[in-house]
Amino acid sequence: MRVCVVGSGGREHALADALVRTAEVVCAPGNPGMAEIAECRSDPPETIAADLFVIGPEAPLVDGLADRLRAAGKAVLGPSAAGARLEGSKSWMKQVLVDAGVPTARHRVFGADELSAATAWIDDLPGPWVVKTDGLAAGKGVLVTADRDIAVADVRDKLSGSAFGEAGRVVVIEEGLSGPELSVLALCDGRRAVPLPAARDFKRLGDGDTGPNTGGMGAYSPVPGAGADVVAEVMERAVGPTLAALRRLEIDYRGILYAGLMLTPDGLRVLEYNVRFGDPETEVVAPRIDDDLAAWLHAAATGRLPEGDGPAVSADACVTVVMASAGYPARPRTGVVISDLESSGAAAGSSGAAGSSGAAAGARVYHAGTALDGDGRLVTAGGRVLAVTGRGPTLERARDAAYARVAAIHFDGAQVRSDIAVAELVP
Repeated sequence: MRVCVVGSGGREHALADALVRTAEVVCAPGNPGMAEIAECRSDPPETIAADLFVIGPEAPLVDGLADRLRAAGKAVLGPSAAGARLEGSKSWMKQVLVDAGVPTARHRVFGADELSAATAWIDDLPGPWVVKTDGLAAGKGVLVTADRDIAVADVRDKLSGSAFGEAGRVVVIEEGLSGPELSVLALCDGRRAVPLPAARDFKRLGDGDTGPNTGGMGAYSPVPGAGADVVAEVMERAVGPTLAALRRLEIDYRGILYAGLMLTPDGLRVLEYNVRFGDPETEVVAPRIDDDLAAWLHAAATGRLPEGDGPAVSADACVTVVMASAGYPARPRTGVVISDLESSGAAAGSSGAAGSSGAAAGARVYHAGTALDGDGRLVTAGGRVLAVTGRGPTLERARDAAYARVAAIHFDGAQVRSDIAVAELVP
């Protein structure tokens, strides 16, 4: 099978790395790391011949890439533009949750001329408050704060368009909830869904969940305390009803439905849906799939998921640590030379076959924002630069492998959290 992976980040590198075990992979456009394991093409995806297209980022899904490929007779893992509204419009997503009876936080939606009403809602709602842009914001459009004045100022900036342009001129304001967060990615074929391994990610820039929200600074899987029973509840109370609600809207949802949840004292609550593989969750989920991932994704894309519980999953643990550019998330510094990637046991491409050896055994490096400069040197080309994934029989061993590899890689101003998965190791 020939699979085209659309995208150029760490998520797509991890997907390509898993898919090359059983399929021929072409990447559009790919990145320097992906070029070491697969063909990379600068052509538009519509011009590439493949048996299956796997669309990584959310923006092309919202823009209708899956529709255009399907119109040309292609098998696509990724929802239509109509289905991608679950991520493209948080207000619409919240309405789908309400209509489906899926538990979520109390919330209201406000438009550009409703600052006074939004402020009154904040004053009526016990803090902390969560303020979200309605449109796409690359994972950075969410503010969580216990300070009423900061919440109001954020709403003002978003509604005025100064913070996120048109994406922020409608906001969702909801109650802050407490409890551990969980990511459950479900593979959907339009009528049924099967879960992939659960994960937990870290959205804040700094240790101890401090600093601004980012696209994600790390993740781990499996998640202690979120076993098969919890995942089954998510599928029953959230994913299943949501798919049914989408069918009532005549949306044939084929792709990943990624539920971002909080396990509150009052039960699970869906915070949001994403319509694609999560990033950096994919960097810990894809390596744990001990099965023919290409076959499973093709079955979902063609509406033929097999009966059963989903793909086989390794008992190993994975921990991903993101190395981000100086200035991220506001003004990431690009063009900075990355050194010692080879001496850390990973060439510029980082991956190769599963189980490749290196100075830090059990670790893989996925390129998230890299490029080659005019002299052929690997340089930073985005906010999140590398996703370093450790794998081992326990979370502790996986974490040690990830941080050992991180310590061997260098670029000026690299930002790295030191506490990914550490809470799970405290007795």
